[in-house]
Order: sequence, then C-alpha cells, then structure tokens
Amino acid sequence: MSAFVGEHYNLWRALHIISVIAWMAGIMYLPRLYSYHVKHGAGSEIGQVFGGMERKLLRIIMNPAMVLTWTFGGLLIWANYVNRGAEVFQQPWFLTKFAGILFVTYWHHVLSSARTRIADGSDKRSEKFWRATNELPFLAAVIMVIAVTTEFGA
Repeated sequence: MSAFVGEHYNLWRALHIISVIAWMAGIMYLPRLYSYHVKHGAGSEIGQVFGGMERKLLRIIMNPAMVLTWTFGGLLIWANYVNRGAEVFQQPWFLTKFAGILFVTYWHHVLSSARTRIADGSDKRSEKFWRATNELPFLAAVIMVIAVTTEFGA
C-alpha cells in the first residue's frame, strides 16, 4: 500500500486540490443561497427554487467533494507519514491545517443541518448572518494554504 501511495503522490495531491476547490466553492456559495432564501421567504416560489438549488449543491457537489477531499488528504497524510515518520503530525503547519480541516468540516455540517430549517422557515438566522458567515471558510482556507505551502514551524 505505501509504495502505491508514494508512486502516485502527485496524482493524489492533484485530486485532493481539485476536490478541495469543488468543496470550497460549494461551502462558500451555499450561505449566499441561504441569504437569498431567507430574504424571499421559505414558502415563496423563489424560495422553493433556492431550496432545490441548495439541496442539489449539497448532495451533488459538496458532500462528494468533502468525502473525496478527506480520502485524498488521508492518502497524502499516509504518504507523509511513510516518508517523514510520525513527527509530521507534531509540526505546527500540520496541526494548523488539521484544525482548519476540522473547522471546515464542522461548518459543512452546520450548513447541511440548516438547509431543512431554512426550507421550512424555522431557521432563525438572518440574511445578514448568512452573508457574513460565507467568508469563514475562505479565511480558514487562506490560513491552511499558507501553513502547508510554507510548512511554518518545520
């Protein structure tokens, strides 16, 4: 297994980056859809259109992209472990990236669980809340990319 992962490291890295791009695009767009949905009301005709868009974005793009991101990221972690040993898990850059991944995954679940509440009109969050929070994953991504590309603390 480790030789297979090592031989295909660049492929796994490319697929990981592609998956992250798809996931981040969805995770930054969904709160914007929520803000429009909340603005126009759950029972309106346009609210139903937004509800369909939100559901498809989650099921067709975001959920598979999250799974693929974790899968290819796991392969990269395994390859780094094989090549560098367990010390990689103690590096500040790795811990920063992992904390960011946990945050983005948590945020994904917050967005996912809010979808049904927004669709039925029971979500109490405002249009302003959803507009403001759609920047959170981007800020996490900036921190993670800088941490990984500079390998600060290594």
